[in-house]
Amino acid sequence: MEILPLLEALLHARGPGGQEDEVRVVARSMLAEVCDEIFTDNAGNLVGVIRGANKGSPDAAIRVMAHLDEIAMIVKKVGQDGTLEVMALGGAQPICFGVCPVDILGDALVLPGVLSYGSMHNSGHSANGRDVLSGAVKWQDVYVVTRQSKQALEQAGVRPGTRVVLSQHWRKPFKVHDCIAAHFLDDRAPLAAALYCAHLLQNRRSELHQDVWFVLTTLEEESNAGAMYAAARLPGDTTIAVEVGPVLDEYGTQLSADPIINTGDQKGYYSRSVVQALMAATRRAGFTPQPALLADFASDASAVLSTGTDAWAGCIAIPTENTHGFEMVLVEGITACSLSLTEYLLRPDTDVTPWG
Repeated sequence: MEILPLLEALLHARGPGGQEDEVRVVARSMLAEVCDEIFTDNAGNLVGVIRGANKGSPDAAIRVMAHLDEIAMIVKKVGQDGTLEVMALGGAQPICFGVCPVDILGDALVLPGVLSYGSMHNSGHSANGRDVLSGAVKWQDVYVVTRQSKQALEQAGVRPGTRVVLSQHWRKPFKVHDCIAAHFLDDRAPLAAALYCAHLLQNRRSELHQDVWFVLTTLEEESNAGAMYAAARLPGDTTIAVEVGPVLDEYGTQLSADPIINTGDQKGYYSRSVVQALMAATRRAGFTPQPALLADFASDASAVLSTGTDAWAGCIAIPTENTHGFEMVLVEGITACSLSLTEYLLRPDTDVTPWG
């Protein structure tokens, strides 16, 4: 399995929250090669299981979660002149996208558009003009130019609630020395890592002592709804999120191949035993773990843990520059995450008691 072609296919696929179909198709073809069972549940999560050769109790099963969706926009209002007022879908600000080409995912047609703040050649007399000139652009200043009539947009199925995403015109990854740069490496790089891990695990199935459920979730960027739905219905008491990890001085993290082991975030602190096991697995894989308390962050695993749906949770992350922007990761960072996660799934226990 080659990482770069898979990553490029995942990046090209459009996947706003609640409409991740294109990403799901790419991921399904990869999971289908190695899983004993694969299905899409009623919430839209893509689920595949690799059965342990020495299977214990169902509670011993581990869920690995990476999310299908990306930050995007959603139409609030269709103007009489055919312009669209939009809001954030997920944790995005206008600066995340800039002035850029977009795809408008109508019910009947996909239409092109341009995300606009208006002309920079303004005197500041209008509210949005002042925001643009000051560099403090807000969603209320943003609109999408379609060059279509309101009637034509209605016929295309463009309405309040329609998703708007960065155009496929701008989704090709960009090589920067030893890094790959692109929008939506969150969560396409972790998706690639999870899929690669599934392939590695299949090759070492004889060493696997419990079932592993790969759950590629919907709606992570907005509410973690997909993860909570799946966790309430699938076997197991442990969830591991595969994520991007912000590279910032305040967290002591560096842009390298070494995985970030998240110890806690805004939804709570990860299980000490799982954190210890992930760090030990990372060392066995030949990397140096970067433990970090990511205060302004959340994952599917911390969401599941915070609701009491799971007993234990952890998060392994690929070091990422410019999270929720034009992101950068090392290709080796993706494989390092996969190798470390594989080692954890083969040996998830440590000498630390789960509640210790």
